[in-house]
Amino acid sequence: MKRLALRGLTGRCRILIGESARNLAAYAPKNRTLVVTDRKVYGLYRSLLRGWDVHVLDRGEKTKTLATVERLQRALLRKGYDRGATLVALGGGVVCDIAGFAASTYMRGIRFGFVPTTLLAQVDAAIGGKNGVNLDRFKNVIGLFSQPDFVITDPGFLATLPAREVRNGLAEVVKSAAIADVKLFHFLEENADRALALDLKILGRLIERAAGIKVRLVARDERERGARALLNFGHTLGHAVEKTTGLSHGAAVSIGMAAAARLSAAWGLLQVREARRLVGLLDRLGLPTRAPEDKRRILAAIDKDKKKDARLVRFILLRGIGSAVIRPVRLDGLKEILNDLC
Repeated sequence: MKRLALRGLTGRCRILIGESARNLAAYAPKNRTLVVTDRKVYGLYRSLLRGWDVHVLDRGEKTKTLATVERLQRALLRKGYDRGATLVALGGGVVCDIAGFAASTYMRGIRFGFVPTTLLAQVDAAIGGKNGVNLDRFKNVIGLFSQPDFVITDPGFLATLPAREVRNGLAEVVKSAAIADVKLFHFLEENADRALALDLKILGRLIERAAGIKVRLVARDERERGARALLNFGHTLGHAVEKTTGLSHGAAVSIGMAAAARLSAAWGLLQVREARRLVGLLDRLGLPTRAPEDKRRILAAIDKDKKKDARLVRFILLRGIGSAVIRPVRLDGLKEILNDLC
């Protein structure tokens, strides 16, 4: 088992890569813990949850609302959970976001932990202390920073993932490698097929390296005033594409990364062959690199993005594979990019 420690202003998080979810009781007392999951995960892992108090959510991004948080907090109150309670999320990024936000605001904050069951959550969503819900389909508009006490990353969960969810997670691994680790990028190029085939040894190494990148950046900049913003590579356009097209998060981020790489090359920051290299890896992983959508709708969605400052958008560009930089881009200047993207 590999242990990572993330020390932030809002707490210290233990990230346990390779730990078994069956050891959850070593981190959360059964008699004072409510486990939050969704219907799909509960159906798959009901036996794992035997003896635990469980609250089951509906599935999907549509569930990530204040109304869902209120229902969860009412359940905590009804069941008599006080400030000494622990809330554990067992599921993907949506479940982790909802549970983290609910725990951080229930009775001004109770202890919580994550057991992520998707690759995307294991390498990204469950790490870093961002907790929040959507508002009117705009992602994570309501939220806060609060570190979980622990994250149990059990690669065994990945054996039940559909191919679409594996690709979603690999998009975030590409992101991490592209901004901070050229060796990880090369490793993924060499092992793309084995990763897609759910080789747990390969996936374990990818999770460890990608999680380590996020831990280092968050430790430097928990509240995203500087370095942590690099983790948004591909996400500014990606979130807008996700909202307007209904594509999965990983697919939308892939499109955003491809566009950012092309822009990096157009501005002379990145060699054209390196931009093609990134787009080629995304293609090999079965991820899209162009958006099937009207650019006007994408621009309107970016205009609502929480990372926008007046008419400027913080865009993450590449200076090379493994090196990223933050550049302000005028909103009207994105039109040319979108002509190529759509």
